[in-house]
Amino acid sequence: MTTRIFHNGHVLTARGFERDACVVVEDGHVVALLHGEPPARGERINLQGGWLVPGFIDVQVNGGGGFLFNNDPSVEAIAAIGRAHRGFGTTGFLPTLISDDAAVMQRAIDATRSAIAQGVPGVLGIHLEGPYLAPARRGTHDAGKFRVPDAAEIAMATSLDSGITVITLAPECVPAGTIRALVARGAIVCAGHSAASYEEVRGGLAAGITGFTHLYNAMTPLQGREPGVVGAALEDADSWVGVIVDGVHVHPASLKVAIAAKPQGKVLLVTDAMPMVGGATPSFDLYGETITAVDGVVRNAAGALAGSALDMTSAVRNTVRLLGLSLDEACRMASQYPAEFLGLGGERGRIAPGYRADLVLLDAGVNVRRCWIGGDE
Repeated sequence: MTTRIFHNGHVLTARGFERDACVVVEDGHVVALLHGEPPARGERINLQGGWLVPGFIDVQVNGGGGFLFNNDPSVEAIAAIGRAHRGFGTTGFLPTLISDDAAVMQRAIDATRSAIAQGVPGVLGIHLEGPYLAPARRGTHDAGKFRVPDAAEIAMATSLDSGITVITLAPECVPAGTIRALVARGAIVCAGHSAASYEEVRGGLAAGITGFTHLYNAMTPLQGREPGVVGAALEDADSWVGVIVDGVHVHPASLKVAIAAKPQGKVLLVTDAMPMVGGATPSFDLYGETITAVDGVVRNAAGALAGSALDMTSAVRNTVRLLGLSLDEACRMASQYPAEFLGLGGERGRIAPGYRADLVLLDAGVNVRRCWIGGDE
């Protein structure tokens, strides 16, 4: 059994950053959080004054390292995406499949199951973003793929029995009974790419929706007499909202409104990342169309946003710089809060005894210096 002792850094604990804390890790888990002089036993890891935070958890990762999950729903692609994002502090992620045919969905689910069985680092499950969406708010999704799932497809979409399944749907397009069936089979259901009214979203929440995918984007806005999807999301105290903090997808003022409206812990950072994150080329093909990143902004040929070139470290840095939040809160939005959204709050997302030793070392500029998954670098 290898004992590793992380010391001489600022450690993010429940009390904030602690300068004199040291973290003892054994068998991939934190076993002690000590103060003062580190114990003599074990391998010492000198943090050299850096900031040790819980590993980031990204629930919306379309691609990375040159791979797009839709184009290559395989274990190899999942592993490559995970490696690319690990360089930016992501130690847990959901490979995300945007709207596609049932056969592609099945291959993606099977690949995710195999990746988990093979121990591919960081894979927590799958996010099916569609195809149960609204054509009026399709974004870059192919509306020709949209449909309402029947009983067989409900069973297929929720067939991942070894990890978490998140499903994004438009509540006005999917019957409440279908939402309840998805939830009953273990899926975490989010509203997104939706033209729903406030009342339709409330119906979806009553049926079991617990989250909102990339708040403000591809959904009906908040207006004085028509609260829409955004209004329902901000009003509801129990649901989580994912936000893309890249300075492009949502104005910082709108994000500040969301953070003020939601209870602490209900806003989590996501990237909606595409293959150029950690990859060498700025473009890729989706549905036969070329998607390109210019100056860090990903758009299709028509100029519409098509995912992002954002990584989680940049999202944390932007949350501090653009939204004025503290570094410790920004890190919780990237680790603790996503873990709680996924039902993993008792094992991931914190640096505390009993938690997995998924750790990231940041420097003063909020750049990743080192990264550990289960205590291993």
